[in-house]
Amino acid sequence: MGAAHSASEEVRELEGKTGFSSDQIEQLHRRFKQLSGDQPTIRKENFNNVPDLELNPIRSKIVRAFFDNRNLRKGSSGLADEINFEDFLTIMSYFRPIDTTMDEEQVQLCRKEKLRFLFHMYDSDSGGRITLEEYRNVVEELLSGNPHIEKESARSIADGAMMEAASVCVGQMEPDQVYEGITFDDFLKIWQGIDIETKMHVRFLNMETIALCH
Repeated sequence: MGAAHSASEEVRELEGKTGFSSDQIEQLHRRFKQLSGDQPTIRKENFNNVPDLELNPIRSKIVRAFFDNRNLRKGSSGLADEINFEDFLTIMSYFRPIDTTMDEEQVQLCRKEKLRFLFHMYDSDSGGRITLEEYRNVVEELLSGNPHIEKESARSIADGAMMEAASVCVGQMEPDQVYEGITFDDFLKIWQGIDIETKMHVRFLNMETIALCH
């Protein structure tokens, strides 16, 4: 009786922290056990056998995001060696759909958290801004599966996108002015008016049957 009560308390606590229902937590726990091989934690290598992830051009960045201390809310930099089930739920909560019962302030807060998660994927050195080199790396990875686009073309695309970001965030720049990179506030401006819901999904976890993302 005590164990069952403790378990239900734990589930209620996870519901409060992540916004998932008890049914969703149970389903995600089954997926966690599949990934971990019934172990209490998941390591990066546990993602090696996820079929839908194998061909994803930014596979390494997606996996890294699960272990990023910033996303785990455990620090401003660094990567965890392994994550437990609560950590896993914390990451998955970024992908829960926005709740229709939320007021406008809650919706904006939720959207901001989703964009912060994406920002961290680009800002790989935890420097607080997305540099041109970091942006180039992402674009090159995204286009790596296209045999018709060479590396130099990918770099040109990234450079053009960074110049556009500078014009959106800074406006007209002086000839000698250097744009040091995209800050999180810049990132919010760039994504203004874009439906983040269609850009963040977890197909590779085969969890489409439940509503994921807050």
